[in-house]
Amino acid sequence: MTTDADAVDEALATAQSRYLERRPGTRDLHEQARELLPGGNTRTVLYHRPVPLRVARAWDGMLEDVDGHTYVDLLGNYSAGLYGHSHPVIVAAVTDALQRGVGPGAHHAHEIELARAVSERFPSIERMRFTNSGTEANLMAVSAARVFTGRERVLVFRGGYHGGLLTFLDGASAVNAPYDVLIAPYNATETAVRMLEEHADTTAAVLVEPMLGAGGCIPGDPEFLRALRTATRELGSLLIFDEVMTSRIGRGGLQDRLGISPDLTTLGKYLGGGMSFGAFGGREDVMALFDPSRPDALSHAGTFNNNLLSMIAGHAALTRLYPPDVAEFHTARGDDLRTELAGVFRRLGAPFQVTGIGSLLNVHATTEPITRREDLAGSDERLKQLLFLDLLETGYYLSARGYMALSLAVTDEQLEGFLTSVEKVLAARPGLLSGAR
Repeated sequence: MTTDADAVDEALATAQSRYLERRPGTRDLHEQARELLPGGNTRTVLYHRPVPLRVARAWDGMLEDVDGHTYVDLLGNYSAGLYGHSHPVIVAAVTDALQRGVGPGAHHAHEIELARAVSERFPSIERMRFTNSGTEANLMAVSAARVFTGRERVLVFRGGYHGGLLTFLDGASAVNAPYDVLIAPYNATETAVRMLEEHADTTAAVLVEPMLGAGGCIPGDPEFLRALRTATRELGSLLIFDEVMTSRIGRGGLQDRLGISPDLTTLGKYLGGGMSFGAFGGREDVMALFDPSRPDALSHAGTFNNNLLSMIAGHAALTRLYPPDVAEFHTARGDDLRTELAGVFRRLGAPFQVTGIGSLLNVHATTEPITRREDLAGSDERLKQLLFLDLLETGYYLSARGYMALSLAVTDEQLEGFLTSVEKVLAARPGLLSGAR
């Protein structure tokens, strides 16, 4: 059975009108923002129609918008907000950092403490450098690989997102850094290995997410990722795992679960305790390029690379709030939610499915199998928008594209309530959302 296009359009228009009617403050602030920011926006991913939500305050796993509506936060600041919005350990760490004096402009002990905690969690990272974002971490890792190998080209994958300057969701972004890239289909083992072999003399690195994040939470096939490890080792290229998102999965990220040791790893998001943060690191011989005591050292500047807030909050959060046993438990919790949510979709015959690993999930408006970004071509974005707006009205906030990143602050009761809300909003639209597309 196919979904009637006119009925979907009408339902979506009604939901958007309801959203605007109930949020006059949000609407007014959007108009003010448009006078100063292009489209009223300075972080593209936060934009959604008809106008983006404006939040007034946040606490624990909750948000309140400027119009007084409250929501359970299932988005978790796109995986950076693992600890919720007001954990007392984080608040105390940041307060301590502020009292020590912001921006000393010198080395301090706290960068060592965080580096040691990161290295213990991710053994493949023998040496590392801190940055201010995952974007910067990926740029630096790619640049390091090019210098180390003496080669220029980088193999990436369609659907990959490595920051605002390394985006390949549907091909190369117009604002990407001007690297020489080859774009292969994700999870296509033979094609990727063949491309590597054909360009072995010019390929410095393979940059890959072990699970596509912004590309739809599509897990990498273990054999695909192992084949990349084997091929890069044989051909003299470096394997870079972008674990900016997936490092939160289990005790040591997806590389630990897969038993794959990359040459370089990039990190970000939650590892700064909710503050701005990024890091890249890996093999000692590669990272030695940045040793400033060497006469030929590569420069890596950054006023806030070792800022006290990120260093102190990151160390406190990683060691006290997210030790390995908690990371394993939280990953299993996310797996359970994904299984239960998929069960709701099947039970109601709704044209949705959910992908992901652990606490990172993405809802898609298609029932077709999904193993790569191209498989999302048949997903009906209008249905996802409708589900997003319906869930907002029941008090649950996820991304408009269907992405969720569970925080530790979200309770089991709130997750049960979310599942109940999904079932209710789908059941309320039986003629619209039931049946496979």
